[in-house]
Formats: sequence, C-alpha cells, structure tokens
Amino acid sequence: MSGRFKDLYDRHVVPRLIDGACSFPSVTEQRRRVVPEAEGVVLEIGIGSGLNLRHYDKAKLDRIIGVDPDQKMLELARARADELGIEADLRQASAEEMPLEADSVDTALVTYALCSIPQVGAALGEVRRVLRTGGRLLFCEHGRSHRASTARWQDRLTPVWKRLSGGCHLNRDVAGIIEGASFEVLSLDNYKLPYIPETVSFHYLGAARPR
Repeated sequence: MSGRFKDLYDRHVVPRLIDGACSFPSVTEQRRRVVPEAEGVVLEIGIGSGLNLRHYDKAKLDRIIGVDPDQKMLELARARADELGIEADLRQASAEEMPLEADSVDTALVTYALCSIPQVGAALGEVRRVLRTGGRLLFCEHGRSHRASTARWQDRLTPVWKRLSGGCHLNRDVAGIIEGASFEVLSLDNYKLPYIPETVSFHYLGAARPR
C-alpha cells in the first residue's frame, strides 16, 4: 500500500470500517456488560466513534471525558453524543499522554482500544496517574487466545491485520499487559463470541485497580 493511498485509507476508510465492525450486535452485547458499571467521573480511553455512550447508566455518572487521537472518530462521537442528548467532554489526545490532572478520575473505561494503542504500557501508566485512590479500570477487549493453535494464527495474521485496521493487534495478552502495568485484576472473564472466528473474537472482560 503506497504512502498516499495508505494515508487516505487510514483517514477516510478506517474510521467507518472500525465503526461498522464495532457495531455488530454481538460486540454491542459485550459493551452492555461492562459500560453500565462506570461511575463518578469517567474517562473513556479511545472513545472512538462513541459507541459506548448509549450504554452508560446516567444515574451513576458525574461526568464523561473521552479521549481519542483520531479527529474523524471524534467527529462521529460528537454526532452520536448530540443525537443521544449526552454531554461529553471529548478531547483529541493520545492515550500515552492524556491532558488530565492526576487523581482526577473515578473510573477509567477502555473497550476495543488496547489492541491498537501503540505504547499500551505507557497508556496504562497514564491511567494509573489519573485514577483516584479506589478507582477502577474497566475493560472489554479482544486479544490473544488461550488456545495455542489459534494464538499462532493470530501471530501470523497480525502484521497484515494491523495495517488494514488502524493498528489493531490480534495477539495482545490483555490481562498480562494490564497486570504488567502494576494493576491488580479484580475480575476477568475469557470467552469467544459465537459465530465469529476465535482469531478475532477471543475476549477479556473485567475490572482492575492499581496496586
């Protein structure tokens, strides 16, 4: 893929592609499992096109802050927030360097974003910085299968896959990465989605807190 074509593809095709793929009914059902648990001042990392906005429990919220590096995705998120009548503070920023004060967030939420953040360890370090004492990280991600044969295929496919899908990695061990960033995993559910190949649908859903 040539440089100019790739730039056009990344700017105009990838945002719509990701929005469509992340809107599948089975994926939406996973969002419903985790998003309503967010409470207080909520930071959503990689808010993307705002697909989680409709699933928050407004009675639990003080404020929603969403960060994403992609302006096109944020435009979709703003349109979705307006459509839903939800106030959200949306900021264009990388997860590795978030424009938030330390100890300012009660809940950090990340869904289907840890797979594509370039420096995921640095991003989780930022989450630790902004979380208040007692705050939680809620996560729902696809990642590395526990089945060795599937994991090998994920390793083979990831170099091509990430070029076509905005940097998405199929083979990240989500729980291991979170624990490696000095979080304690409080709950974890692993499973694959029905009717979708395990290479792209092995899931990690749970909660963690800084050690």
